[in-house]
Amino acid sequence: MLRNFADFKGFTLAATDGEIGIVRDIYFDDKTWMVRYLVVRAGSWISGREVLIAPQALREIDEQSGVIRLDLTKEQVRNSPPIDSDKPVSRQFEQTYHDHFGWIPYWLDAGNMPGVMITPTILPPIEPPVPKEMAAEHRDPHLRGGDELSQYEIHSQDGEIGHADDFVIDDEKWRIRYLVIVTRNWFPGKRVLLAPDWIEEISAEDREIFVTVARSTIKTAPDYDSTVPISRAFEQKLHDHYGHKAYWDAVAEVHRK
Repeated sequence: MLRNFADFKGFTLAATDGEIGIVRDIYFDDKTWMVRYLVVRAGSWISGREVLIAPQALREIDEQSGVIRLDLTKEQVRNSPPIDSDKPVSRQFEQTYHDHFGWIPYWLDAGNMPGVMITPTILPPIEPPVPKEMAAEHRDPHLRGGDELSQYEIHSQDGEIGHADDFVIDDEKWRIRYLVIVTRNWFPGKRVLLAPDWIEEISAEDREIFVTVARSTIKTAPDYDSTVPISRAFEQKLHDHYGHKAYWDAVAEVHRK
């Protein structure tokens, strides 16, 4: 099912033996556009610190009650490595995190996340802890926060068009299918969807995203209404408008081969 990430914000995460906290943000990989972690603001039971919850721990999304249920206990979460979301997430931290839960890291196991095809690589030995002042040098350059990306300006082939306001997430594959773009002053009031495959470049230094689409094409794109569920017919209309093959057709072609 396709869901707006804004709908997840504020959802309660529940372990098998009680509530953990509230969803605040996500970390995703800007190469595969897979959601790697939910950032959760935990309750007073662990001093209100933030914790990361990987999608493979999610068992059920109860939309009516606003609860996401996990296959983890509160004790497992309590003892997980602490995270400071204001600091870069290093690969060393991720390795420690996955070791704690007994999971094969996603960068080594294609089966760990549905729909991901990854060529296994051999990691170098774990090095001593990295000083905080050097953490930025050791971060995964492709791991980004959702709130961070919402501050980026979006540029078409011929000019700035607005900013990313939200994400549309496939909650079965845990992949970001679309960025929700607000066109702001250029064309006030319009919200459109752009697929990650149409992104040409992301500049973290300048906080800019460049897409391979013209402003005129975006201006005439189907309007997006976040209160209306996204149908396959709407998605097909969207891909036809932009002149791109739909992602489900691309997957079907791979399977036929």
